[in-house]
Amino acid sequence: MPEEYSSQTIEHLGLVSAMFDELGIGKVIDANIPPDPQQIVSAGQALKAMVLNGLGFAQRRLYLTPEFFANKPVEQLLGTGIKAEHLNDDSLGRALDEFQAYGINQLFNLIAVHCVQVLGLKPKTAHDDITSFHVDGKYNSSQAQNEVEASGLVKITKGYSRDSKPALNQVALELICEHQANLPIAMRALSGNENDKTAFEESVQIHASHLQSLGIMCVIKDSAGYTASSLMNLQEANQKWIMRVPNNVKAVKTWMLESDYSQKAQFKPLCEGYTYQTRIEDYAGIEQRWYLIHSRAAYQKEFEGHFKRLSRASQDEIKALEALMRLEFSCESDAKAALARVKKKLVYTKVLEVRLKQIQHFNKAGRPSKTQKATRVTIQLELCLASQADALQQITWQGSLFVLGTNELDTALLTDQMVLAEYKGQQKVESGFQFLKDPMFLASTIFLKKIERVMALLMVMTVCLLVYAALEYRIRRTLEQHQVTLPDQKGKPTKSPTARWVFALMSDVHLLCIAGQKKVLTLNLKPSVRVLLELLGAGYTSAYP
Repeated sequence: MPEEYSSQTIEHLGLVSAMFDELGIGKVIDANIPPDPQQIVSAGQALKAMVLNGLGFAQRRLYLTPEFFANKPVEQLLGTGIKAEHLNDDSLGRALDEFQAYGINQLFNLIAVHCVQVLGLKPKTAHDDITSFHVDGKYNSSQAQNEVEASGLVKITKGYSRDSKPALNQVALELICEHQANLPIAMRALSGNENDKTAFEESVQIHASHLQSLGIMCVIKDSAGYTASSLMNLQEANQKWIMRVPNNVKAVKTWMLESDYSQKAQFKPLCEGYTYQTRIEDYAGIEQRWYLIHSRAAYQKEFEGHFKRLSRASQDEIKALEALMRLEFSCESDAKAALARVKKKLVYTKVLEVRLKQIQHFNKAGRPSKTQKATRVTIQLELCLASQADALQQITWQGSLFVLGTNELDTALLTDQMVLAEYKGQQKVESGFQFLKDPMFLASTIFLKKIERVMALLMVMTVCLLVYAALEYRIRRTLEQHQVTLPDQKGKPTKSPTARWVFALMSDVHLLCIAGQKKVLTLNLKPSVRVLLELLGAGYTSAYP
């Protein structure tokens, strides 16, 4: 009797599944949303299916999840008795409703706390930021904001778009990520027209106790969080912070204007490419350390931009001065007043010398005699001009300065170097947003009939990011601990690959099922990836027999 063969596509989904299980996310969900005995798919299994879908990078909408799993080893990935057809819009939609009914913020907090413990993380700082996603469909944009808030939902409507799509309805997402593994540890769904400053003010009261329970000592935000009310809320919550102080704060403006390019030697080295000055400042009744920081890279970028404009601007200024020199004035004071008005607008040109020339006018045409007297006299300006190179330096210098602030006054706990380093880490949460907005991810397919499900889907997306970040952290730590490498995109050895690249290395992995022998074989698994799986542990190797 001939053997019966069949193949299933697994690729990197075994990795994702093993990480999801190692983190115990499904157990956390099912412990707080007990499975209904009459339902085949539990809320935890539904979440895992959506995470596998999201991290499958297959551009499948949620209602096409059965199609996504049609050629996958479903039981191996999700549990005995689960089939692709069970993962339909009814079971997944029910799970989304259950997430929202429980409270997506609280539910995600439980997941995050458990994952931090499993990974052995001890985060001290966290990065807070907000972005928006456009959504399709007709929602509640016509409802009044207070009515929407009273219902506990977000308002899906037009607002400031981070994706430059202001004509589309949108919903916003706040993420807080810790610094060690770039793991999201808190999230919140926001209305599409939510003001960042208002959102950051509320964020303190919503997240403070959760962050402190994780051991977060300091939160990093962008300048939108720097408002008097937000700072006072943080102070009341005994929360330390680092933020960029907006340039429109009066004390910042004054400090920057007082800083001259000629005084750059007074700036102390901070780290490679940065120098600084520091002082204690009181803002909103809160004593803070402020840092006026000069960035060499920003200076170079500013210089290049201004230099391109210098030639045209200088020509325009010279033309304006030449036109002024062609004018005739009735008196000396008028000429000087006109020159003063033009000089106020000069940036790149300097007037080195001013001479006043008298022009005599006669009634009769022709050459006047020596004894003929002028009927009137006018004044013309003669100017000696030069390019104002130091102005270019000063403008460039001003553009390369920025101010950071922190309410941690103890430099032993938070050194000057740490302030800048932690603030620069803000790009970690921004990279998380870029991941969520990848066209291959779920975020490009937000189309759900209920606002509650849109909010719950934001939690699912954040869990996807959590699993991805945790997996990348585990892979890099494992390679480093065992001094093992993987080939990068150029074939060179690396101990710090992205999880996305590891996924690419597994793009052709299939399972061959031999029915007669009840045997499963893994095909096309690269030896280097096999070594990684063995180092990660049995939960990972069992997915690829």
